[in-house]
Amino acid sequence: MTSTSLDSLFSDLLTSQQQSFATLPPVHLWKPELSGDIDIVVDREGRWIHEGGEIKRPALVKLFASILVREEGVYFLVTPVEKWRIRVDAAPLFVIAAEREIRDGYQTIKLTTRTDDAVVLGSNHPLWIESINASQEPLPFVMVRGNLPGLLSRNVFYQLVEWAADEAVEPVTGELFISSMGERFSLGQI
Repeated sequence: MTSTSLDSLFSDLLTSQQQSFATLPPVHLWKPELSGDIDIVVDREGRWIHEGGEIKRPALVKLFASILVREEGVYFLVTPVEKWRIRVDAAPLFVIAAEREIRDGYQTIKLTTRTDDAVVLGSNHPLWIESINASQEPLPFVMVRGNLPGLLSRNVFYQLVEWAADEAVEPVTGELFISSMGERFSLGQI
């Protein structure tokens, strides 16, 4: 099936993805000079920490995530006139839910972040496994928006592994794959 046909088949999911991005500010147009560093860290579990304390208000975290950009691997909160560098341990967005739709024999995976970004796994939103440093195990990421990755929660990753078990394991490499929107993504070796 062609990409256009799959887009038509899963148009409702793609529309929900577009709607989740529609209200985001145009951060790609804002180019202020660096204002400095701010003591905000996004930890490996997707928690936003300010001066050592977790930001508990979901609306505030969602606001910060909406004005986030990444330039050359460094993360910034931007406005039209300010640009503050923050620290991110693994990824600034955290995927907390996965849904699977199978239509006409084709599978699509929709992922949702803690900040309500909806992403349909596919060529524009690929999944990959990466070690962020030599001492850690490989972690599953998805490209959410712009060049902002999301780290999949352990529960979501295990859900994908369970769904992938329905598909064949690559006999030569021993890799487990999951498909979505006609694309295949490696979940690693089993």
